[in-house]
Amino acid sequence: MATAPAPHPVSPPITPGLSAVPAPQHEPSTRLLVGLLLAATLVPRLVVFFVNENLFGDAVVRTELAERWFRAPHLITAYGDGAYQFGPLHLYLVGAALSVFDREVAGRVVSLLFGVLSVVPLFALTRRLFGWRAGVVAGLSFAAWGMHMQFATTACSEAVSLFFMLATFALYAEGVDENRFSPLFSAALMLNLACALRYDAWMYIPLLTLALCFSSTDKVVSLTRAVGFGLACLPFPLLWMQGNELLHGNPFFPVAAVEDFHRNWVRASVGSGSAVVWRLKQLAFWPGIALLTLSPLVALLGMLGMVRAWKARPDTRWLVAAAVIPAAYFTFRSSILLTFVPLGRFTVTQVALVPVFVALGFAWLVGSRASPALRKGLAGLTAVVAVAVPVAMGLYTFRSDGPLQDTLRPVSPTSTNPVSLMQVAKFLKTEVASKGGAAALDVDPNYMDLQLAFFSGLPEERLARVRWDTFRQRLRATRPEVLVRFDGGSLSKDAGVKLEGRSLVLDGIAYQKLEGFSAPLHVYRRQP
Repeated sequence: MATAPAPHPVSPPITPGLSAVPAPQHEPSTRLLVGLLLAATLVPRLVVFFVNENLFGDAVVRTELAERWFRAPHLITAYGDGAYQFGPLHLYLVGAALSVFDREVAGRVVSLLFGVLSVVPLFALTRRLFGWRAGVVAGLSFAAWGMHMQFATTACSEAVSLFFMLATFALYAEGVDENRFSPLFSAALMLNLACALRYDAWMYIPLLTLALCFSSTDKVVSLTRAVGFGLACLPFPLLWMQGNELLHGNPFFPVAAVEDFHRNWVRASVGSGSAVVWRLKQLAFWPGIALLTLSPLVALLGMLGMVRAWKARPDTRWLVAAAVIPAAYFTFRSSILLTFVPLGRFTVTQVALVPVFVALGFAWLVGSRASPALRKGLAGLTAVVAVAVPVAMGLYTFRSDGPLQDTLRPVSPTSTNPVSLMQVAKFLKTEVASKGGAAALDVDPNYMDLQLAFFSGLPEERLARVRWDTFRQRLRATRPEVLVRFDGGSLSKDAGVKLEGRSLVLDGIAYQKLEGFSAPLHVYRRQP
């Protein structure tokens, strides 16, 4: 898919604006271009790989579930069979990586591999639609995408899923462009794999199938393509639905569980505040994430390119729809129905398509009459801002705690846990885990106890976690010498707990608070 010629050259009024310098007569080697783009994508991600930590995207939970699967490998067939709300394919990939890498690294290596490779189908897709120079612009915009740097260096599933989605789009474009079903079949295979990773990929089955109905003036050809592609997309979804029907009595059990979670999350988020303010924020969420994470100029040029493509290039409307329709759907649910809480990671597939249209938007903005100096100036400014925004955001949020840092951290290139939490995790790792001890962990309202358990280095059999239903049994079995309490956690409300100054008594066992740790974490050692 990376070597097919671009069959739809950009029209003469647009071509001069695609670059600040005249185009060479011959296209450079595709292998050379892909190699350079891979290097440009890899370098910044390698830089943050060695400082980033698993935090968002349920990275630690995914890794722990992958560990369970790795200890007892089997075909996961349903929500309750070990995957829960996550896609089973990601657990397989991370589980396989655990055979080679440490638990804190395995999932991140998987993300890095697929994250870097994602630039290849992105380049192939853009090159086919708008030419090789537009493909290079898209690839460089992607390489500088700060939010993707985090996804590609933590154990969440967004980077892996995005690779398969971009491969789907590139193969889909090839099949339509060359009037061949083989690439469409391959696209359907890639979409099956994406569906096995994340549920948001499922919506692209009807969307891309419907788009094929309008892919040719020959209605028989269009309908044949659509039916064949749609059927080829169904194997994993049908098998997964059957597994959930057999185990839970509902083929859509995972979706229902996620929907219930989001409805409760909306209620908790809106609370007693203004629902109007909430709705307005959600209306701007998808374009806001693109502007913030791709950088304002790259995002604006890409959005202008989408408008231009919709008007001037009917053959690319399916791709514009692939970016806009899911964003509009989730925006409707979050701002009108109040049944969905958007997060930056939910936008990844739609935002990743914006770079495809950047060169086209640049050409439309400057036009053929613009001076070379203006074109060079705008191109240079766009490149500088595209690099400066993620660098500034990454430095600002790196191992720095505060309200604004916490707001930006989910979309920042750097992902680091709170300093106070990692201090306790290091203590547990060196003073408890390495000495064969055990610990009891409180529940944190913000789920930081999940992070603490993961980075403590303590195996499950040496942990007693309030989050577990078996907390009391685990206490009796492990007799933990260290206890960690969170402000606002459950232990302070437990009937079996008595707090007096620096002492804590749990089920008749006394613990004394240790110095050197800061709120919201409090560390206690069991008294003889």
